[in-house]
Amino acid sequence: MSRAKLPQVSVGVALLSVVLAVISFAPQLRATGDKTILFESFDEPFEGRWIVSEKDDYKGVWKHSKSEGHEDYGLLVSEKAKKYAIVRELENEADLKEGTTILQFETRLQNGLECGGAYLKYLRPQEAGWVAKEFDNESPYSIMFGPDKCGGTNKVHFIFKHKNPKSGEYVEHHLKFPPSVPSDKLTHVYTAILKPDNELRILVDGEEKKKANFLSSEDFEPALIPAKTIPDPDDKKPEDWDERAKIPDSNAVKPDDWDEDAPMEIEDVDAVKPEGWLDDEPEDIDDPEASKPEDWDDEEDGEWEAPKIDNPKCESAPGCGEWKRPMKSNPAYKGKWHAPMIDNPSYKGIWKPREIANPDYFELEKPDFEPIAAVGIEIWTMQDGILFDNILIAKDEKEAELHREGPWKPKFDAEKEKQKAEEAAATGSDGLAGIQKKVFDTLYKIADIPFLKDHKDKIIELVEKAEKQPNLTIGVLVSIVVVFLTVFIKIIFGGKKPVKVEKKPAPAAATEVSSKEGSSGEKEEEKDESTSTGAPRRRTTRRE
Repeated sequence: MSRAKLPQVSVGVALLSVVLAVISFAPQLRATGDKTILFESFDEPFEGRWIVSEKDDYKGVWKHSKSEGHEDYGLLVSEKAKKYAIVRELENEADLKEGTTILQFETRLQNGLECGGAYLKYLRPQEAGWVAKEFDNESPYSIMFGPDKCGGTNKVHFIFKHKNPKSGEYVEHHLKFPPSVPSDKLTHVYTAILKPDNELRILVDGEEKKKANFLSSEDFEPALIPAKTIPDPDDKKPEDWDERAKIPDSNAVKPDDWDEDAPMEIEDVDAVKPEGWLDDEPEDIDDPEASKPEDWDDEEDGEWEAPKIDNPKCESAPGCGEWKRPMKSNPAYKGKWHAPMIDNPSYKGIWKPREIANPDYFELEKPDFEPIAAVGIEIWTMQDGILFDNILIAKDEKEAELHREGPWKPKFDAEKEKQKAEEAAATGSDGLAGIQKKVFDTLYKIADIPFLKDHKDKIIELVEKAEKQPNLTIGVLVSIVVVFLTVFIKIIFGGKKPVKVEKKPAPAAATEVSSKEGSSGEKEEEKDESTSTGAPRRRTTRRE
């Protein structure tokens, strides 16, 4: 590997970081539809919208902080081993009984997660008996959703509280077999979709991980709808009830030749001591190289003894020490005699109490969810660096998709590519090519950003040229950054249409400057490939 290329890759990675940082600023372009009940991006400080609990137990400090490597802000858990509680009331309550409801949020475990939660609580109206400044783990919620990991617990919780119409009690119903929590430090987006047909779908990073039915006893524990019958608590098993299916045969007699005292093993009298057996040699001996430590005190430490080692003379011999005949199974062994088992003529089966009508039974066509009036985060975690962002409550699945494609996906891809580049760089000399490959792969993803669609073909053409001639990488990166920033700034500051960048000025100039670093042989190779294929090859295997 040439040392001269290292600075180029470093600069390339730096330029790539600039592009990724700009991408992470893209949340300002996100759209919020009419069916959005809440969208909290934390672009602005949270004070005034969110209320921190004043309860004594909750000493953890919340911070308005950037996600590592991004310009995008979030709500940060800033201290280890603390309890945290914060809540935001909704302007309009979310009715879970009507239509589809989507609950979605992002969280990033920047320092990993060994023991702690990163879930949200969707609270019932305050008439249920809670106030924002005293928000704690007892505050009544309708749904709890999100990742939790500690010891044997590793799951994306989905718990809903439901009032039993017969007993009047609120019962927690836990999703059975929930998906596990991703074990990395990237930003992940968690989505719960509540459908009007009682279907629940759990998505992690837009991929469905669990589908359940609120009314099914196979999906929730305890089941939402109680069993129609229950065992009678007053029913008692009769004293003469015999549950033994088999009993010893009382008429059986132990055979006269049954020897219960015969041992399981006996000496093999036919065994012969192997030739070369060293009877006078012990299996281990004092280590001849060991010596008594200078600070050893016989009165305090006792008589010193050299440590033992395997006797080297025994290594080539069949054995050392006193030879004894090996043991073998005793053909006469029978063990303790037991009467054989026969069918029990008095057997009545396993006793069960009789079933009676369940006084708490009720029927429902759909859950009687109470509305969501606030969103709260109430956790106890051993980790710091947990970042919450882009909390969404909506009535349209497309809204959730837009936010995953907009704020989340570019951010996640940037983090993933950066992680791969860092891992490749850490591998040593073999990492250089890996870094360049990750840079090119990321540039292809940048070409797919919607507001760059008018320049997609040009960007792909430049990236493919840089792949053929790695010495052009810096020029290509500069060109793409110029295109990206020009279009982005135009959109932010009032332009409705992306700026059309001419093909020749910036990209061509940057490419020209960079191409001087290559050898004449590389230039000739580029020329030959261009003339043999006509127009530059369009890349289809990766992108289409």
